[in-house]
Amino acid sequence: MPPMPKFPNTKTCMLGIAALLAANPVQADETQTGFCDPAEKGITALARHPEIYNIHFENDLFNGTDEGYTNGVKLSWVSANLKDYIHDPCLPVWVRRLNRMFESLHRAGYKSRNMVVTFGQSMYTPLNKIRTDVIPDDRPYAGWLYLGLGYNERNARQMDTVQVNLGMIGPASMAKQTQDFIHDLRDIPRFNGWGNQLHNEPGIQIIVERKKKVWNSATGSWPQFDAITHYGGSLGNVATYLNTGFELRAGNRLPNDFGTSPIRSAGDSNAPLEDPNLRRFSSGGVHAFISADARLVAHDIFLDGNTFAASHSVNKELVVGNIAVGAAWQWHGGQITYAHYISSKEFTTQTTNPGYGAITLSLEY
Repeated sequence: MPPMPKFPNTKTCMLGIAALLAANPVQADETQTGFCDPAEKGITALARHPEIYNIHFENDLFNGTDEGYTNGVKLSWVSANLKDYIHDPCLPVWVRRLNRMFESLHRAGYKSRNMVVTFGQSMYTPLNKIRTDVIPDDRPYAGWLYLGLGYNERNARQMDTVQVNLGMIGPASMAKQTQDFIHDLRDIPRFNGWGNQLHNEPGIQIIVERKKKVWNSATGSWPQFDAITHYGGSLGNVATYLNTGFELRAGNRLPNDFGTSPIRSAGDSNAPLEDPNLRRFSSGGVHAFISADARLVAHDIFLDGNTFAASHSVNKELVVGNIAVGAAWQWHGGQITYAHYISSKEFTTQTTNPGYGAITLSLEY
């Protein structure tokens, strides 16, 4: 019996798809040495270094409710450390050319940097699932399907993040179909008012955020503690706001990152390490955390309604916030996190404080 053929591993196959899109000759100015050397240039070389794959799931089922921000799913890929975003031969040529378009957003003065690619969907519903008409004093039905490109740059104490999200709001987001499928699968009654959801509208969101480790205990102590602050903002027809907050962590062997990784924009904090061969999840450990975020909101399309067409809307609160408590378990090669969020009221006629649970699975290989 002839020997079975050998197939490439899953990671190489996934990255190889992007390599096919990059089948263009490399420009002379794009062949500077980087972390890939002396390995073969290209995305197969990038695959030789540890990368992070995150799976995020958020749902108000964990809060015993089914309304407001009712579900969110996000997949994200966090690259190994890069020489830079334009010349590093690890990146496909088309990615380097795309990054050149956003060169003004890249920060200087950091030795460690990586890219983050995200794909996600979020959905919002009112409290009453039976009514088929517009409910004037409750939030609109809405969905958001998006693709994001982010840049993380850091040193030991600070990380700067810039992220650009592009996508669709409205029926094109497939939020109704996704919710109907899950509700049918779990034998839960469907929401009847999706015919009133926000209209189709292209969405863009540019997010800038800085995270800073303002305190951490001695490395060899038990338990370990650290405190991380963040501040930044978002600009775009999806959301325009300023935000700030903090996170406190306590446990053993705290990961070398900048906090929890919720679906919140700029939340992928699996920070790059200076040595591309080092692993972020190199040892086991458990830690607990508490975090908070406050926003001054100028625009929120999921409450203010469509930008270019008449649609259902409600009067939003200008200042909103949330707090979260949770725990994370880390092992060699991965981490799983659970956090429970309680938010302030987001619009003036909202009757309850919304809440939801968030699970994040991070795998490194």
